[in-house]
Amino acid sequence: MLDRHRHGGAFAALLLAGSYVEAGDTGRHRVQAGDVIIHQAWESHIDRFHPRGAEVLTLPLAELGPVPALGRVADVDAIVRLAEHDRVAAAGLLLTRLVAVSAPPEDWPDLLAGDLLADPGLSIGDWAQARQLHPSSIARGFRQQFGITPAGFRFNARTHNALRDIRGSHDTLSGIAAKHGFADQAHMTRATRMITGLPPGRLRPSRPDHACGAARGADGPCTH
Repeated sequence: MLDRHRHGGAFAALLLAGSYVEAGDTGRHRVQAGDVIIHQAWESHIDRFHPRGAEVLTLPLAELGPVPALGRVADVDAIVRLAEHDRVAAAGLLLTRLVAVSAPPEDWPDLLAGDLLADPGLSIGDWAQARQLHPSSIARGFRQQFGITPAGFRFNARTHNALRDIRGSHDTLSGIAAKHGFADQAHMTRATRMITGLPPGRLRPSRPDHACGAARGADGPCTH
């Protein structure tokens, strides 16, 4: 088993042989040969491998747009052969051949993770009450599977949603903070520092000078 850990860059994990279960920021995934888990930058997860082990090919990915967290490729050998001499091209081939896979939840931790991803503002207490589960049992059982509390999972979901807008849009930081349920921009800044080690301004895409001037009043000096 690999304890919960975080990766700084995006990558694809293509399972070549064996099986394992990954519980991370995008939910819990049970994968077999041919399955692919896509990891965005700064995501964290815990891995539990089958006793027989697993053989995994990891391929670094560039900036990602909307990509399914879990998918499958039919021609694994073609990607492996290409990766032997060009890992970047192999990653590109994998993305073009990736078919999204959705697996039904197996138990309440899967359900809770899915609901928190869909709505990071969800009240965990209300969710537990609606299912006649005690909040302490929820916290303990969820941590056993995900290596993190439901509140921590919700924090990660909210922060990653904000990071996508910070890195992929030119919206003001204050607007992004409000959109994703942070108390204010400073609150969002603390969250992004905890996940990435960087403030939001360091994560922004480059902007033309005229756009920078328009936003400077709300968010301070622009950085290029």
